[in-house]
Amino acid sequence: MGERYAAASFCSFILQFNGKGMVKILEFENVSVVYPGNVQALKKVSLTINEGEFVVIVGLSGAGKSTLLRTVNRLVEPTEGKIRIDGKDITKLNKKELKKMRARIGMIFQNFNLVNRSRVIRNVLAGRLSYVPTWRTLLGMFPVEDKEIALSALERVRISEKANVRADHLSGGQQQRVGIARALAQKPKIILADEPVASLDPPTSHAVMKDLRRINQEDNITTLVNLHFIDLAQEYGERIIGLRDGELVFDGPASEVDESVFEEIYGRSITDDDLRGGTKVAQGNEG
Repeated sequence: MGERYAAASFCSFILQFNGKGMVKILEFENVSVVYPGNVQALKKVSLTINEGEFVVIVGLSGAGKSTLLRTVNRLVEPTEGKIRIDGKDITKLNKKELKKMRARIGMIFQNFNLVNRSRVIRNVLAGRLSYVPTWRTLLGMFPVEDKEIALSALERVRISEKANVRADHLSGGQQQRVGIARALAQKPKIILADEPVASLDPPTSHAVMKDLRRINQEDNITTLVNLHFIDLAQEYGERIIGLRDGELVFDGPASEVDESVFEEIYGRSITDDDLRGGTKVAQGNEG
């Protein structure tokens, strides 16, 4: 495993100097997280993520994927270590600085996190809350510019016609696209997607992953996606990071990853449950 990990890391280094990702945007330095009960979720993880990369993080449930992702916006506080964004240690930010930092980090959740009784446009406008005075948001008086940003975000994920529909009247795939649009409305430098397709069927999963990859490529937004499904990781990831029991066990280009690598990351044979499956999404059949 060590030789394969070293070779993949070298390949990743070469890719970064021959493609996008010349500028470091996110750094983990010996980051550990210990939850109450002495549960070690992350163990001295060190990583560098470069601007514009599309990174897929894989591992079994409990491997530390969600914890790693949530330390980036400090929804989970590191127990030790440093996390830098644009060279600044975010673990030392005060409340005001943290709010400003979070405004530029879009978060996409597994369970969508929408206000079901609100219209789609209102859910997307939630991505503008950090830029609008509180009194305006309480009265629903968002500036015209913010409404235009929200509508543009919905157009990017191809559901602008749903702007005035209640969120709970949408399909699962459409709800997740609203989540993506909400993140886009923040004008983020980084997008974090925590198991964004776990509750979707195979065709819709592919559609959502295509949206995320397209936005990453068009806007050069650094994107980190947690996935359990290894076939999706292979198809959509540029770089794959493997976690097992809170430790970094693989970091390399997706082109260098095969089933044997995933078996080493997972510590067991791959099963059907590790594959999303399905066919590639046909035009007009994207949930």
